[in-house]
Amino acid sequence: MKVLLTGGKGMLGRTLCAELTDFEVIPTDLPEADITDAAGFDALLKQIKPDAVIHCAAMTAVDKCETEIDFAYKLNAFGTANVASACHRNGIRLIAISTDYVFEGNSDRPYNEFDTPNGGNTIYGKSKFAGEEAICRHCPNHVICRISWLYGAGGPSFVHAMINLADGTRPELKVVADQIGNPTSTLAVARQLRNILNRKELVGTFHLTCEGEASWADFAAEIFRLKDIDQKIVPCTTAEFPRPAPRPANSRLDKMMLRLSGLPPMPHWKEALAEFIALEF
Repeated sequence: MKVLLTGGKGMLGRTLCAELTDFEVIPTDLPEADITDAAGFDALLKQIKPDAVIHCAAMTAVDKCETEIDFAYKLNAFGTANVASACHRNGIRLIAISTDYVFEGNSDRPYNEFDTPNGGNTIYGKSKFAGEEAICRHCPNHVICRISWLYGAGGPSFVHAMINLADGTRPELKVVADQIGNPTSTLAVARQLRNILNRKELVGTFHLTCEGEASWADFAAEIFRLKDIDQKIVPCTTAEFPRPAPRPANSRLDKMMLRLSGLPPMPHWKEALAEFIALEF
């Protein structure tokens, strides 16, 4: 199977290239593939003729999206609409990567794929949600895969940041403890995407975060435990670290569609993290 990948230079894109060796993966990124150029992207699909497109390209700098609003929508909404319509015109299956930020993050339980998103409270979330809507409108043969709290080889990620900060120069690290989510490895996502690629009949929205839940402070503590780093963590509130874009208190995603489709479950986040740290550091 021939798979064209947008955003091939990104953290998830690099992992997909390394992991999906049983497919013919064709990574693309700027300048050769500009998703904001509708005609150019359509021509690229006609030239390569892939069986599927995995669409990773996006503006993911959450705080930067708050000030560069037009650019966020240009990539995450307009660009995604171009990808979706080009895939539909050329008879190509689309698998697109989205985010937990499409939800407001104020639920008292994990969000499942049948909960109604509204774009949340950030430009990033609103622009990604607009992209999801464009996919549903322009390309019926699609799978939207939502992920969150992602880390992977080469970073940048929370895992890399914590290990760099725990260099012995700081007696304590303040880490947010009132946000809860599913720490997720790019390796785990890539392996589940392989299953989805092989199930050509699947359509709809799937959540692909690791099982289990943690706060950022819990996540940091497990990183340091696995690395045998003696670093004191001081749990703190979100209010102590104000950011331009508000962070959701609840980023937990329930994997109902994996269960309904008979796909294997995602690994527990601690298991995935242990594997990643053993490979990366």
